[in-house]
Amino acid sequence: MSEPLIIDDTHTIPADELQWHAVRASGKGGQNVNKVSSKVELRFALNTTSAIDPMSKARLRAIAKRYLISTGELVIASQLTRDQPRNLDDCRAKLKELIIEALIRPKKRFKTKPTRASKERRLESKRRESSRKQARRGDDD
Repeated sequence: MSEPLIIDDTHTIPADELQWHAVRASGKGGQNVNKVSSKVELRFALNTTSAIDPMSKARLRAIAKRYLISTGELVIASQLTRDQPRNLDDCRAKLKELIIEALIRPKKRFKTKPTRASKERRLESKRRESSRKQARRGDDD
């Protein structure tokens, strides 16, 4: 069993919502490559968690699409090192980053109209460009 994942002062993922297991890593491993399971897969049940509000869950689903599986769980794997505890810490750090990003509410955009001065500047620029192009034309009379 692992410990709870503390996101910030107000959000903590309980330990029972995080499951992890070790599997054999691919790549170099020397003599231990077929004996030691150092790759770690961390599973987080996104659908059943009550630690995150529904809007943040929706943002997390969109942000972490590549980690989401059909059962609604996030599966994050790490095989950076040959050390199982460090790979578990890496998985937990990745999950924490994703959740922190999902907790940030996007600012609401307010529609604005161009100012009178900006409209006049745009029209003046169009007139200047038009007269410049007219000056290039040769009069074919």
